[in-house]
Amino acid sequence: MTSWIVLGALLLGAALLAARWLWRRQRRAKLLASPLGAEQRAVVERLVPLVTRLPAPLRASLEGKMNLFFDQVTFRGINGLEVTEEMRLSIAAQACLLIVNSPAWYDTLRNVLVYPAAFLTGRGTPDGELVHDSHHATLGESWAHGPVVLSWDDALHGGLDTSDGHNVVIHEFAHQLDGLSGHVNGIPILSKGQRYAGWEQAMLEAYEDHIGRLERGEPTLIDPYGATNHQEFFAEAIVTFFEKPQALRREEPALYVQLQKLLAIDPEQWH
Repeated sequence: MTSWIVLGALLLGAALLAARWLWRRQRRAKLLASPLGAEQRAVVERLVPLVTRLPAPLRASLEGKMNLFFDQVTFRGINGLEVTEEMRLSIAAQACLLIVNSPAWYDTLRNVLVYPAAFLTGRGTPDGELVHDSHHATLGESWAHGPVVLSWDDALHGGLDTSDGHNVVIHEFAHQLDGLSGHVNGIPILSKGQRYAGWEQAMLEAYEDHIGRLERGEPTLIDPYGATNHQEFFAEAIVTFFEKPQALRREEPALYVQLQKLLAIDPEQWH
């Protein structure tokens, strides 16, 4: 009798898990198919004008992914900031641009923390047995498995200016995309059919070219901060890919092709 009770309990538990999985799958599909409201769409177009260049199918995909993003992520204001609907829409639109046509998703992200402006951070830097504390103004941070931390002033400006090569939201969410592999190192999970040998060659050659230009005192297309390390170069290259696609394809064609394959989009063709 006891064994039948245990078996029944196990079967019931399995059925409940299956039902919950099905419900979540259906809910996800419904959210991905849901458009924004007319007022929400107008706010996004005003605060993130880059989305107006998207082809119609990608516009629909972006709105669905934004709705899924809102369902998963909580926005929390810091230092007394009250997060408004406009803030949520601006940040979500920029974050979802990276995955607008990709199966990738920010699976572990649950919170986005928003400061009013640039914020101070303190980091301990090891030096032998000592740790030196430093404080500096920061525009954004991306932590493994979340959260993402943003300065609203800079997130707003990044969304409004589509061609200056600076976007803190895209930069920090590029780190989230990079981290889906388990390591934030500039080697993300590649798209189907994309080969790591081609990715590595294109990234390393572009990175070395970037550093060489800086050492020679020459201007760089990708923000100089990209010279910090491979992961920062990856994040800044993605910002440039969205904001200066024609120039990036011209100066670093192999890198452009790799980013095009990774994200399954071609911003150079958007008008």
